[in-house]
Amino acid sequence: MPLQIRKTVLYRETTLIEGGRAAARPLQLIAAAAVVTSPWAGRGFVEDLKPEISAAAPVLGELLTGMILDAAGSGDAVEGYGKAAIVGTDGEVEHASALIHTLRFGNHYRHAVGAKSYLSFTNIRGPANAPIMIPLMDKNDAGRRSHYLTIHFSITDAPAPDEIVIALGASIGGRPHHRIGDRYQDLEELGHDHDNPAAV
Repeated sequence: MPLQIRKTVLYRETTLIEGGRAAARPLQLIAAAAVVTSPWAGRGFVEDLKPEISAAAPVLGELLTGMILDAAGSGDAVEGYGKAAIVGTDGEVEHASALIHTLRFGNHYRHAVGAKSYLSFTNIRGPANAPIMIPLMDKNDAGRRSHYLTIHFSITDAPAPDEIVIALGASIGGRPHHRIGDRYQDLEELGHDHDNPAAV
């Protein structure tokens, strides 16, 4: 079955004041989402998800990346990034995971913004108007805490029980008045090796 996209949603917010103080650089958060009919809807338990992943994930990756870039102005403008999926109540969390946890989806975004970090994510099952929460991190530096952010919004009529919401998120800038330091200061204070991923 060809991919059926019922609607797309573009979400944007700009924070001008945080903690009662004007932001020296306003924080911009952008999310692009697509509401699609699950390619596995009504089929019972499907053992092999790969055919639908191969068909749908590249289309969604290209579509949502284009929406983010149009809103941000360029890939270079994007500093923080992440992804999310919500499957409707008739589906499996595995169906949500299937469409975002594949290089066929994420590499469109990574390449477009020149990223090195992995795409942080959420994938859940939920009803229409379920909160869509996209965790973000710096696209090139996973230890840069100023860009640990979450985009939070919802779509009032999605996902329907047989649908999946797929979303990408971006930040232009980090948290205003960031002052908790980065992971590297903790590593130094605790005597851990910067290059050891286990020392987080």
